Amino acid sequence: MKQKIVVFAAFLFLTFHAIGAQVRFRMSGPDIVSIGDQFRLSFILNAEGRDLKLPNLDDFDLLMGPSVSSSSSTVIINGQVTQSSEYSYTYILRAKKIGKFSIRPATVNIGGKTVPSNGIQIQVIKGSTGNRSQQQSGNDDQSAQRASFGKVGKNDLFVRMNVDKNTVYKGQHVVATMKIYTRVNVAGFNDVHFPTFDGFWNQDVEMPQQISMTREVVNGQVYNVGILKKTVLFPQKTGKILIKPFDIECIVQQHSAPRNIFDDFFGSVRNVKTKVASNSATINVKPLPTPPADFSGGVGSLQMSASLDKSSVPANEAATLKINISGNGNLKLIEPLKINFPSGFESYDPKTNMNIKSSAGGVYGNISFDYLFIPRNEGQFTIPAISFIFFNPSNGQYERRTAGPFSLKVTKSTGGGATLVGNYSQQDLKLLGQDIRYIKTSENIQPKGQTLYSSTWFYLLFLLAVLAFAATVALNRKRARENANLELMRHRKASKVARKNLRNASIQLKANNKEQFYEAVLKAFWGYLSDKLSIPVADLNRETAVESLRQQQISDDLVKEFLDIVDNCEFARYAPAELTGPMNDVYKKAEKVMNELDHQISKK
Repeated sequence: MKQKIVVFAAFLFLTFHAIGAQVRFRMSGPDIVSIGDQFRLSFILNAEGRDLKLPNLDDFDLLMGPSVSSSSSTVIINGQVTQSSEYSYTYILRAKKIGKFSIRPATVNIGGKTVPSNGIQIQVIKGSTGNRSQQQSGNDDQSAQRASFGKVGKNDLFVRMNVDKNTVYKGQHVVATMKIYTRVNVAGFNDVHFPTFDGFWNQDVEMPQQISMTREVVNGQVYNVGILKKTVLFPQKTGKILIKPFDIECIVQQHSAPRNIFDDFFGSVRNVKTKVASNSATINVKPLPTPPADFSGGVGSLQMSASLDKSSVPANEAATLKINISGNGNLKLIEPLKINFPSGFESYDPKTNMNIKSSAGGVYGNISFDYLFIPRNEGQFTIPAISFIFFNPSNGQYERRTAGPFSLKVTKSTGGGATLVGNYSQQDLKLLGQDIRYIKTSENIQPKGQTLYSSTWFYLLFLLAVLAFAATVALNRKRARENANLELMRHRKASKVARKNLRNASIQLKANNKEQFYEAVLKAFWGYLSDKLSIPVADLNRETAVESLRQQQISDDLVKEFLDIVDNCEFARYAPAELTGPMNDVYKKAEKVMNELDHQISKK
C-alpha cells in the first residue's frame, strides 16, 4: 500500500511539473504611444486561470476592462491529437504624461500555482497635431481636414532605405532594409520598384506576406513602421557603389467631408493614390589585402571540417572525401578547394551541396563539396592535410582552417576492374565488360515489305501532328490575348477574389479580431464591385456603387442590403465594442448578399 502511495505521489508531481512547464503567460502592449492616446494592454495565457492581479498602472488612465475572450483548437497529425487553448484579458488605457514607464509583471493563479508574466516598457511622447481626436475637436480643425482631403503630406507617409554598414570589404555582407513610415491608413500598394542592386550579389531575407507594423518615433512624431523588404548584399567590386532609390505607389484611405447626415454619422471613405520614393545609399567597398595563393574566395566567420566515407577500400572502387564549410558569410561564392590526391588516384570534379538561409545577420548555413575518387593500386596511402583560407572582416585578416591528413588502405580488387561513367556518386558507377552489347553489322536492317514512310498510317499520323500543333498555337495565342486584357481577367476573377476575402473575414471572426473582420468584409465588397463592374478603386464610393448596381438592373432590395452591410461595417470599425452587433450575423448576411449579387450580375 505504501509503495502505491509513493508511485501515485510521484505521478502527481510529474504531472503538475509538466503542466507548469507548459504554461505560458505573457503581457503585450505598444512600445510607443502619444500622450492622450488610447491603447490596449493584453494578458494572454494558454490555460484557464483565476485571480488575475494587475501591476501598478497609476501612470495611465484605466478606461475599460477587462474584455475577456477565449479560443481553442484541435490538431490531428499522424493520429496524434493535440489540443491548445488561449485566454486573453484586454484593458484599454490612456497615456496621461510624457516619459518612459515600466509595467511590472502581472500574476495569475493556474492550478493552484501563481504564474508571473513578463514586464514591458512603454514610452509616452508628446502628441502630434495630426492626432485624430485633436482634428475632430473643433470646427476649425474639421475645415482644415476637408481642405487637405485628396492630399497626403510628406510627413504623414514616406519610405526609407537603411543599410547596416556603409564601409565594407569586398565580399563582406551588407543588409539593406526597405521600410514604410505612415501616420495615415494605407490600404495597399500598386507599383513597387525595388533597387536592382547592381554591383552586388544579393539574397532576399524571407519575410511574412502580411506586413507587421510597429511603432517608431521620428522627429518627435509616432509612426507606424513596416518592413517592405530586407536583402543581404555581397559587393562584387571595389570602390563606391550607389544603391538607387526605390519607389512605391500607396493607396491611402481618407475620410471625405460629409455631404449629408448619413455621411456625417458613418463617414465617407475614398482611396487616394500617393507615390513616394526613398533615399539612395552609397557603399564604400574596400579591396581585400593581397590573398594567399590557395585563397578560395570565402569572406566571413567560417569553419571547415573534412572526412572520408571509409578507411579501407578495394582497388578500382570509389570512395568519397567530404569537405564541409559552415558559418556566416558569402558561402555561395566559395570555390571548391584544391585536393592533392596521391599518385594513382583517379579523381573527379566535386559535387556541391548547399544549405543556407538569409537573416538580418547575413547568410549562414553550410556548403559541402563531395570529391569522388578511385584508387587504382593496392597499398597504404595518405591524403595530405586540407587547408581552407578565408578573410575575416571582423579583424581584417586572413585565417586558415585545416583538416587531416587522412589515411586510406587500398586492398586487392574484388572485381574484374571498374570504369566510371555518369556523374559523381557511387550510385552512378557501373561495371563495364559485363554488360557490353556488340553492334550488329548486317546490311539488311530493314524488315521486308512496305517501309513506314510509304504507309498510309505514316501520313495520317503526320497530319494529326500538324493539326495538333496548329490547335496548340491558336489556343496559346487566345490565352495570351485574354491575359493581356487585364480588365477582362479582373472581371473573371472577381468572384474568386471576393470569396477569398470573405474566407479571411471568417478567419478573423473565429479569432474575434473585430477591426480585421470588418475590414475584410469591406474589402470583399469594394474589391468585387471594382473588378466586376470595371470601376477604378479611386473612383469607387457609395454613390458610384449604387449607380453602377442600378445600371446592372440589380433589385432595389439587394442594393439596400448591400448598403446596410457597408454602413454597418464602416460604423463598427470606429464605434465602441459595446455598440456593435454580433459579427456572426454580419458575416452570414454578407455571404448571402455576395452570392445574390454575383448571381444577378453574372446573368447580365
